[in-house]
Amino acid sequence: MRNPLFVLALSLACATSVQAQSDTPFGIPSTKITQPSANIVAVPGSRAQGWLAQGRSEVLARHGMVATSDPLASEAGLEILRNGGNAVDAIVAAAAVLDVTSQNDTGIAGDLFALVWSAADQKLYGLNSAGWAPEGWTLEFFTEELGVSEMPDFGVNTATVPGAISGYDALLSRFGTMGFKETFERAATLAEEGWGLAERRHADLFGVQDRLREDPDSAATFLVDGQAPPLYSVIRNPNLATALRLIQREGRDAFYKGAIADAIVAKVQAGGGVMTHADLAEFESEWVDPVTTNYHGYDIFQLPPPGQGFAALEMLNILEVCATVHNVDLAALGPANPDYWHFMVEAKKLAYSDLYAYNADPDFVDVPLAQLLSKEYAATLCDRIDMDVASKPSVEGGLGGGTVYLTAADRWGNMVSLVHSVYDVYGSAVTIPPYGMILHNRGNPFSLNPDHPNVVAPRKRPFHSIIAGFVMHNGAPLMSFGNMGGRVQPETHVQHMVNVIDHGMNLQMTTDAARFTHWQSGNKLFMEDALESLVGPALRAKGHDVGAVDGGAVGGYQGILFVRDPSLPMPKYSAESIEQDHPVNGVYRAGSDHRKDGQAVGW
Repeated sequence: MRNPLFVLALSLACATSVQAQSDTPFGIPSTKITQPSANIVAVPGSRAQGWLAQGRSEVLARHGMVATSDPLASEAGLEILRNGGNAVDAIVAAAAVLDVTSQNDTGIAGDLFALVWSAADQKLYGLNSAGWAPEGWTLEFFTEELGVSEMPDFGVNTATVPGAISGYDALLSRFGTMGFKETFERAATLAEEGWGLAERRHADLFGVQDRLREDPDSAATFLVDGQAPPLYSVIRNPNLATALRLIQREGRDAFYKGAIADAIVAKVQAGGGVMTHADLAEFESEWVDPVTTNYHGYDIFQLPPPGQGFAALEMLNILEVCATVHNVDLAALGPANPDYWHFMVEAKKLAYSDLYAYNADPDFVDVPLAQLLSKEYAATLCDRIDMDVASKPSVEGGLGGGTVYLTAADRWGNMVSLVHSVYDVYGSAVTIPPYGMILHNRGNPFSLNPDHPNVVAPRKRPFHSIIAGFVMHNGAPLMSFGNMGGRVQPETHVQHMVNVIDHGMNLQMTTDAARFTHWQSGNKLFMEDALESLVGPALRAKGHDVGAVDGGAVGGYQGILFVRDPSLPMPKYSAESIEQDHPVNGVYRAGSDHRKDGQAVGW
């Protein structure tokens, strides 16, 4: 016979259990609660070692590493590495998966840039695969025929020629060991079989469903009965799979000269655009020399204009040169000190003023990089910083943008830093039938001011927000990194460099630490919640207009660091060595942003 007290306790426990049961057990959404975790009141746990607020450890591996904003993409790249491919093969495979699962940010009808460290050549290469404007994109086309005073935000007349497939082809042709057949296989299979709709991508889709409804092809591709599909539902895109299979068989010509080109031209022209077959067929990616500066003994590399990477380099120069003028030591101050953030933000305003004044396609205008990236020029800007008073930017501007950044490294020492984008969330909101791909709107940043260097013109490339970073030390590769997110990219690249160089943060800690973003238009400073609570009042006292934001405002980072073991020789990259199963002569360390859906993986 049971003890009566036991029976009473059991019944009370059961009653309490029933009363306290969640309406969304296991985080499974309901029709009323679409984001189950959003309203749960809890505090985060802490680690047992290192920085206790760090979300997870770095990933360490010796045979290869891939870091992306989607676990499926990371695994696709790792699969290529395990099957004998190199870092370039892996980055294309990973990016192609993102083209399927993350059309909120990227797609095969987007653009890309890359920095490639070639172990065989012991050299860093830059790839610009930003598409050019159609031949018919004259200033008069927009101001007279379309009757607009500013570039459209969405629609077919925001799309330059998509450069991504040409970029993949250029990477594979020059440095890869595989082709589209192998590198697109995982992406095509996912498009056919389906994948789960993750939290951030669900939020993006939910936020733009009204815009997508305006294009019947977009609504049919991305919505279900005119609505965003539920969180965690299975998504398929068989039409996109058809496009990927076509590229597997026919290569880049399928996109720029074949059936996909026909579909792009038909859709654009039906919507009042002027893109032609010649605009697509004559486009080629361009290999370029990276631009660089040295910050506290480390060489930081970016891609040249029309990307905005030079602003990160100029900002680093200002921080280094002007620190002595203002008796500022970032390492000593640390990121809990208001003066630390004031100095960073003021340097940002100066660098971005030059960015918005000068950045444009260097084939059309002279961008004075030699001057802008010199330490001497940085020194002339120091007196424009007042450590007690927030300044007003001399040149305003700003960009939107949705982007993916990813990076890969292999056992021979090759490293790739790649950024890829359709610009705004779901790009132009125009889908190309019957291929299930969103068309980017990277032409939106063009200016319609005839006196501006970034004024629209035929076959000109627009101001590009997407950038990829790389670090070398004493002539050797050290780190590939990037931070997606439109206007935030140069300022966040700098924050990561200060974190890892001046503070000694590891590759995961630098992204788990709180960040700022400053809007040049309106002179508004935004900081993640905990950081704003810590230093916001003191910065307001200096005149900053400070607001608190969540992590969605500061983009998403990935990074890979190579730490060489000097006792081991560097594996030689050759046809004979490709089949050998040996690790690199050291270890790769990687971090991935908790603000996105991804991860770093290695073997």
